[in-house]
Amino acid sequence: MSFSFKRILPHILVLLGFVVLSLAYFSPVLQGKKIFQSDIMHYIGMAQQQKDFAQVTGEETYWTNSAFGGMPTYQLGAQYPHNYIKKLDLALRFLPRPADYLFLYFIGFYILLLSLKVDYKLSALGALAFGFSTYLIIILGVGHNAKAHAIAYMPLVLAGIILTFRKKYVLGFLLTVVALGLEIVANHFQMTYYLLFLVIILGIVYLIDAYKKKILSHYFKSVGLLTIAALLAVGLNATNLMATQEYAKESTRGKSELTINTDGSEKEATSGLDKDYITEYSYGLSETFNLFIPRFMGGGNTENIGKDSETYKTYVTMGASPIEALELSKNAPMYWGNQPIVEAPAYVGAVILFLFVLGLFLVKGRLKWWLVAGTIFSLLLSYGKTEPFSFITNFFIDYVPLYDKFRAVTSIQVLLELCIPVLGIFALVRLFNDFEKEEQKLKALKYTLAITGGLCVFFLLFKSVFFDFKSFRDQGIPEMLVDAFIEDRKSLFNTDTIRSLVLVLLSAGTIYFFLKKKLSENLVVVVFAVLILFDLVSINRNYVNNDNFVSAIKVDRPYQPNAADKEILKDKGHYRVLDMSTQGQRQPARAAYFHNSLFGYHAAKLGRYNDLMEFHIYNNNVNVLNMLNTKYIIAEDQGQIFPYDNPDANGNAWFVERLEYVNSADEEIKRLDSLNTKRIAIFSKDDGFMTMTMKSHSPFKVDSISSIELKEFKPNYLKYESNNSNDGFAVFSEIYYKEGWNAYIDGKLHPHGRVNYILRGLYIPSGKHTIEFKFEPQVIETGSKIALASSTVFGVLLLLGLFFRFKKKTN
Repeated sequence: MSFSFKRILPHILVLLGFVVLSLAYFSPVLQGKKIFQSDIMHYIGMAQQQKDFAQVTGEETYWTNSAFGGMPTYQLGAQYPHNYIKKLDLALRFLPRPADYLFLYFIGFYILLLSLKVDYKLSALGALAFGFSTYLIIILGVGHNAKAHAIAYMPLVLAGIILTFRKKYVLGFLLTVVALGLEIVANHFQMTYYLLFLVIILGIVYLIDAYKKKILSHYFKSVGLLTIAALLAVGLNATNLMATQEYAKESTRGKSELTINTDGSEKEATSGLDKDYITEYSYGLSETFNLFIPRFMGGGNTENIGKDSETYKTYVTMGASPIEALELSKNAPMYWGNQPIVEAPAYVGAVILFLFVLGLFLVKGRLKWWLVAGTIFSLLLSYGKTEPFSFITNFFIDYVPLYDKFRAVTSIQVLLELCIPVLGIFALVRLFNDFEKEEQKLKALKYTLAITGGLCVFFLLFKSVFFDFKSFRDQGIPEMLVDAFIEDRKSLFNTDTIRSLVLVLLSAGTIYFFLKKKLSENLVVVVFAVLILFDLVSINRNYVNNDNFVSAIKVDRPYQPNAADKEILKDKGHYRVLDMSTQGQRQPARAAYFHNSLFGYHAAKLGRYNDLMEFHIYNNNVNVLNMLNTKYIIAEDQGQIFPYDNPDANGNAWFVERLEYVNSADEEIKRLDSLNTKRIAIFSKDDGFMTMTMKSHSPFKVDSISSIELKEFKPNYLKYESNNSNDGFAVFSEIYYKEGWNAYIDGKLHPHGRVNYILRGLYIPSGKHTIEFKFEPQVIETGSKIALASSTVFGVLLLLGLFFRFKKKTN
């Protein structure tokens, strides 16, 4: 077997080029700076307690008390034993963040195109178009790292699947295992779920093609291999998947037991998220053209339109100083679509969309149809509640498994952002080969120019006929200022439409001169590389640029203690804090960075705790705050932040006089409105332990010498000492979570139950006792064993695959 360095040299140079481009775009990382990402700031606040615990003990805690009263850390960056696929992921992300994700965008898409037998030059060109797609850059700017992470591995998964269908069984199988394992380890199940739709579309198109070509045996052999690969990839991630599945049932993504809303009205029965919540971010029909014309709908919620704008002039006319007017014009509300928040348009690029349309005419066969089907599918579902396509989303929510577990349906557009560059690059592949005659290529070019260029001209001529450029956000704003906004929205519309038209003409001209033998293939690739980079990077830099970077310490330590925090931190006990200050509302995970907070920032908090917040905590129900041992409240008066000491907090644990059964979760949560939680505990559902305790022992005698005190506390461990001359029932101001928390009395395991909708309750015999709560999730132990076994199996298969490939090459 001979090794040819010359053969791999182009790929090495391409990879080096990707490294340079990634670092060049995010060049402040070379100075040690870090990008400030709002979502990551929230994550740091949420995860600080577990991070501190790991630094002190060298151990991993799978429970944190720092946010939402307490919750598992499974979706807060928990580290699991034998998670070797994660180590590979970390090795691949060797560049500073976020340059590492941009590099992954490039390399994954490059490998996908190579798997489709595209030469390295065009594969690199496609990687640029994909990697610099505006949406993929924007999510890095706001801190949607897990989403970016998962998207980056999507092309790699498709590459493994395609290689398998190309009868590269060993290579395809191994790549699919690794790629899908990496995709899952990215831990953004919504993106992985959307990828599954694209894989199904690809599978259906390939099935039809296999039937026509009478190669069904090969098709099903490939599907069988890919199924085994998928199972192995799941096994590599067993611990995280099993823990997440277990937690999801108890989270806001699971089925709620409540049948009423906070106002008492009947709640719509659902096994997942509320339909309005799922479709809150729905793409408008007109917004479709954002893919082609960047600020078709005004761009983002706030745009910097400068002092030459009508908005600036109007602010000055209305009495603002030039400096004030300029600052206001830097955050002008230009977006006039219906989504609540839009950071930037989901711009795919005028150049790559021009090539995509060209591909519709030049590319034939199964490749074209799964890419087109994937594009249309993702676009239709991204419309969400927008008419007339809402019935499609409603069908998926009601009947397609797991679809109702995810929100922000616009995110599914990541599929078209992957499909469009692939077909666009294949348009150039067909242009460069001899499958079509020159006349056919010229005809396709004319049609493409007529469609894309004609669309731009049409919008320039008839924009005022079809659009009024008004936003629902304009209500309540002085008419003079609204008129200025509208004029500036029109100006952005015109500027960017002309911009896309020019790029279309340049793209068409490049192809025309190639067909007329005026340009070589290599020069065409260079020209399109320049056009694509200019097209995308110039838009991206409006939203994610060097201004997003700050000193590393500001990112690593985004919160500084204020006077209230410092005063509270003098108390070394175990208690909770409610932050009601303006600062706390703006930064919901801030209190969690320093204290055990009642609030936090997470997309999947415990479902019952979320119910408690909506029914009681948001309404400042004192009874509920007391039972949660809310000892301090951070308040604000005339801009001064101070801690309020709550002397009525119930404490860490207390004995109650009686247990009461209520008929439903509805009744239980309503009863908390007036319940004397220091004397009575209620429950509505249990496995028999609570009912037996109530019937056998309640009411309980609580005398003056009855006591239960917390002696030791860690995130995953609590130790109490109790003294009671009578049998008693203790309520603990800790969140009940049955899948992991175990109660021990004098070292012996004892059952405990859920009381007061969310807390733990335990029957304790008379006398002096040591009570311990330990978080011992069985799912971690089981999942780790499966991950180790899967890693071992894959290691053996990898060695065998390499051996047979070496042997085949040698022969």
